[in-house]
Amino acid sequence: MNILVTGSNGQLGMELRELAARSGDRYIFTDVTEIPGVRTEYLDITDATSVMRFASEKGIGAIVNCAAYTDVEKAEADREPAMLLNADAVKNLAEAMKAEGGLLIHISTDYVFGKEPYNVPCREDQTGTPTGVYGETKKAGEQNILLSGCDYVTIRTSWLYSEYGKNFVRTMLRLTSEKPEIKVVFDQTGTPTYAKDLAGAILTVIEDYRTTRDTGGRYIRSGIYHYSNEGVCSWYDFAKKIAEYSGHAGCRIVPCHSVEFPTKVRRPSYSVLDKTKIKATFGVEIPYWTDSLKRCLENMGEYAANRPDRHE
Repeated sequence: MNILVTGSNGQLGMELRELAARSGDRYIFTDVTEIPGVRTEYLDITDATSVMRFASEKGIGAIVNCAAYTDVEKAEADREPAMLLNADAVKNLAEAMKAEGGLLIHISTDYVFGKEPYNVPCREDQTGTPTGVYGETKKAGEQNILLSGCDYVTIRTSWLYSEYGKNFVRTMLRLTSEKPEIKVVFDQTGTPTYAKDLAGAILTVIEDYRTTRDTGGRYIRSGIYHYSNEGVCSWYDFAKKIAEYSGHAGCRIVPCHSVEFPTKVRRPSYSVLDKTKIKATFGVEIPYWTDSLKRCLENMGEYAANRPDRHE
């Protein structure tokens, strides 16, 4: 099967590149940016004609959409570009897969929740109200997929990190190595997600898609699913573990309230995702968040327990 991965130079796309190298499928990685030494085809997914033509000419059987406008702060003053990439472009991909009879796997976010004061893990069928433009545009993208009538799997995830790009883990590694003290909010609760784990779950969905169709050829598992690592923590807890596992003991990490860091958008105070559905449907095993954090740091060469230079 020919599989298109959009936004392939981001965190999740880079992890998919690694895992896809062992696949028998033909993966086509596209983006609008380039990374030296990384093979990437250009595709502007905001151009509906280009998307439809690309899918037809390449014989695309599935699309994994990793592309998104993810600057939560900037989106507040940048609604039109955010809507273009997070909603309109998603419609283009969905319509292309409807035309080709293929599957769209779309990555969404816990930011579709947030306004309501949840205190139990959010389910897929739970009505959520986003707290800002980013969440609103991502929710609009989800709705555009539903309206298209294509076969789809929308995966909402949270607190994504990896060895690649800009993310909380890489930022904390830098700050805890440079500063004697930092403040991190403790009143926002969720679950980190290692992008390599999410990429593995996506490949599981693709494998299932090959065989699980109804008599009309439609995918019987189309729907919205949640995926993050297991467990619950605050950003403060997350930062503490990053410093502990990397051996950055010289930095004091202080818990603080979100109001101490004024922002243009109110982030969800509780956005833990319930993963019962994806585990039951696809049989995926989800690692605990601290175990995945250790694996990521090991892959980065930052896990102190494996570094002779960080032992007494």
